[in-house]
Amino acid sequence: FVGMMVIPEVLRHPHFDLVGVGVSNPDKVGKDVGQICGIDSVGLAATDDKDALIALRPDALVHFGPTAAHAADNIRDIAFFLRSGIDVCSTAMTPWVWPSMTLNPPSWIEPIEEACEAGGASCFTTGIDPGFANDLFPMTLMGLCAEVRQVRALEILDYINYEGDYEDEMGIGRPPEFIPLLEHTDILVMSWGATVPMMAQAVGIELDEITSTWEKWVTEKPIVSAKGVINPGEVAAIRFTINGIFKGEPRICLEHVNRVGVDAAPDWPRGTQDDVYRVVIDGTPSITQETSFRFTDGSGRDAAAAGCLATGLRALNAVPAVNNLPPGWVTALDLPLIPGRGTIR
Repeated sequence: FVGMMVIPEVLRHPHFDLVGVGVSNPDKVGKDVGQICGIDSVGLAATDDKDALIALRPDALVHFGPTAAHAADNIRDIAFFLRSGIDVCSTAMTPWVWPSMTLNPPSWIEPIEEACEAGGASCFTTGIDPGFANDLFPMTLMGLCAEVRQVRALEILDYINYEGDYEDEMGIGRPPEFIPLLEHTDILVMSWGATVPMMAQAVGIELDEITSTWEKWVTEKPIVSAKGVINPGEVAAIRFTINGIFKGEPRICLEHVNRVGVDAAPDWPRGTQDDVYRVVIDGTPSITQETSFRFTDGSGRDAAAAGCLATGLRALNAVPAVNNLPPGWVTALDLPLIPGRGTIR
């Protein structure tokens, strides 16, 4: 989904050339990339032949693969390019946002480190969750403070049009007694909490521990969403926090409020408009920043799609900077300011 939105932007960008497109779905192999993305033919066929893509000698693979639920596939594909000397900027594998996070299994880390060393290449993972909205934004704002008593990064989204997986993962659409995967602290922190120890490292502290909270809101009336109907008595909103504890207090916090429908969980936090990312710093000075992603081009695409595109473009625009860094892991702490060269044209 992200890749299909980014490709048209690459094609009209003055500083990037699209030389190849790899796909995993056999139904897409051989199809014109424009057809796959819903635009005019571009004269470039998609392929599942990684050797053919390597032979093109690209400066980077911009990788919009699946989540860490498909870790083996991601590691196989990304390591293949790294070992061939090609840098990778990816939105997949969000635990790699901070590779040194203790919950990252060695089997997820060592193959990439070995591939980077063998190929002299670099690997950067971003993503809007837990990417720049949960690391770049709060860390930048903390740099404006004399003291930070607490920093909190919130995602406040309505999933009414979301068609991805959330039933088993979040328990949305399930009875309240159902325990979703992400309600387990270790799984939640590994999946979405890598920016918490990253921010601790950035400000020079060592966390005591990382904890979590989880709340559910059950609907009393049917809610019709893009995925179907959430029935009365089923969970229609979840709220969780991931908390970096320092000196016994939660100091670095991520909070998600994900509801289905504007009327769900009316007492939980909301943005000044729908679908926002908010950073709240209690400090000297205290700072609140709220960010929304929107399309104003008349396409009718929703806020969730705009956020996904921003995710993909963070990975794309990072390519020149990643190319200039030494081989190995790259995190948000290693990157310079990426102002979006070529975006004003």
